Amino acid sequence: MRRGMLITLACALVLGSVMVVHSLLAWDEPDPTPPAYNPYPPGILPADLLSEIHRVQREIRGLEAEAMAKAKTLPPPSFTSNPPTIHGTGYESVETLGKLFQYDLRMSPFKNEACASCHMPYAAFSGPIPSVNLTMIAYPGSFHFRAGKRTAQRYTYSPDFPVLELNLTQSVPGVSAAFFGGNFWDARATGYLLQSPDSEQAQHPPVDTQEMGFPDTACIAFRLQTAPYRFLFEEIYGEGSLDINFPGNTEEICETPGGASVFGTSVTPIRLSPQDRSRANEVYNHWGQALSFFERSTNLSAFSSKFDASLATPPKYTLTANELAGYNLFRGKANCNSCHLDGRSTAPTPPPPEGTLPNSTDTGAAANTRPLFTCFGYSNLGLPLNPRDAFYYQKTPDFFNFTPNPYGFGYRDLGLGTFLRSGFGSADSPNKAWTQFAPLTDGQMQTMTARNVGLTPPRCPTTEAPGPYFQKEFFHNGYAKSLKQLVHFYNTRDVFPFPVTSGNCPVGKTEKVDCWPMPEVPNNIDMTVGNLGLSDTEENQIVAFLQTLTDGFTTPYPDINTFTGTCMSGGMAATQGNELLIPTPPLPPCADVICGVAPTPGPSPIP
Repeated sequence: MRRGMLITLACALVLGSVMVVHSLLAWDEPDPTPPAYNPYPPGILPADLLSEIHRVQREIRGLEAEAMAKAKTLPPPSFTSNPPTIHGTGYESVETLGKLFQYDLRMSPFKNEACASCHMPYAAFSGPIPSVNLTMIAYPGSFHFRAGKRTAQRYTYSPDFPVLELNLTQSVPGVSAAFFGGNFWDARATGYLLQSPDSEQAQHPPVDTQEMGFPDTACIAFRLQTAPYRFLFEEIYGEGSLDINFPGNTEEICETPGGASVFGTSVTPIRLSPQDRSRANEVYNHWGQALSFFERSTNLSAFSSKFDASLATPPKYTLTANELAGYNLFRGKANCNSCHLDGRSTAPTPPPPEGTLPNSTDTGAAANTRPLFTCFGYSNLGLPLNPRDAFYYQKTPDFFNFTPNPYGFGYRDLGLGTFLRSGFGSADSPNKAWTQFAPLTDGQMQTMTARNVGLTPPRCPTTEAPGPYFQKEFFHNGYAKSLKQLVHFYNTRDVFPFPVTSGNCPVGKTEKVDCWPMPEVPNNIDMTVGNLGLSDTEENQIVAFLQTLTDGFTTPYPDINTFTGTCMSGGMAATQGNELLIPTPPLPPCADVICGVAPTPGPSPIP
């Protein structure tokens, strides 16, 4: 469907009892989008959604211009050895290309969505819109307002995750399965082909129906043919590397988002010769590799935090009393260091709650490697289903006759378990030998690095109310809205459990304070947390330590000052965002397409 004239479309967004009408075409692209997809009840979409999308687009254009200016200053590559290596400027060239990829809005059907639309530097390359983090959880894609089902993960340090593997030594047959590595919350970017989960991760959003939304990976090569930085791509990967003969209807295909009924079940609707398809696939691999190299650079993974400075010889920073107390709790009584490894030994012997600081001394030596604060593993923390997640409401067809989630609230996010089954909402597993372990991993999500969990724009210097603060979201479903809530959940999940769903805590109880709703996935729950016996002061000390993991202390964090939005203030971190809690509706059983796929969840079925 060609869209050559500028038209104005209006979308009525009902927010509370107020009808707010917005123009869908307030951005500057020459091609309009079709009528918005808005299956949401009042209050799911934030009132400032469109203006915030436009703000982020303006910030992205500025960063793209910055990268483009850098690309033009690079000297022509010089190859003086075999195998051919870009002499002297290879790192700089590939990193700059990756940055251009990161901030290119043209890499989406409507030329309005870039990787950075969900991953901006001032949020540690996670979600840049505070109101989205409070309300709809997942970010809107190129076709508004399709949205994904999980929070936007931080890019920082993601290139350090190894290729996904099952550690049979640490696995117990019929009891547990120890998977390590991969990328995404559910591990679906295994890295099996490129031997880099991070490079593979960068290949998913461009063709995710809920995100950038191309219907064919070859659309990236097609758009790169006319990109202003084509010269840099060909300097790095060879003259003619983008010379692909695309059919005359390619633009029509690439401006139609994936999932459209016109494509049927085809995932390669662009008709290319085998030779051109192979060349387009190679271009797509380079897309992932360059983005991953940018993510590995000091622009993202800087190792420039207060904690890093404290490890220097001699130390360049001394942890405050609160920060040091938090660190000792982190690697001691709170047992955080069992999964978020700091490069030293874990103190508690025995594990908490029996283990305490006096009889659990960390005797490990200071790290002589880069502490990454993750074990690269997966865990089911027992989080409740979050009814604010936009994905639950996308059960009707959109303009393109695509229904993102026909199961509505019958959807359950089984995380790694769904991926091992090649199930709905994930991706195909490249290893059939893993399928048998799905019931042992249902509900498990990636153990992200704790680094940069508290990174925010400098003028909104914290994640915590009363602020001024930058509203972030934590965990895979955005359930926690502050680090205080995150730590309190780990501490008291099993102290204040209630057999209710989110938004339905009993009268007299406060959700996230003294009421934790029941888990979305009750199997395989991690029991090393939930009753840590921490005091309120100790929780706050752990938050203080987590904030020492924010990059930008020893050297300025690049592009962190690009935020042009508004800081928030008021309230308190313990109940941050609670005014926007909504009651979970009565839940239908888990849909058969999710929980009925062999091997089915066990030992008990998912309700």
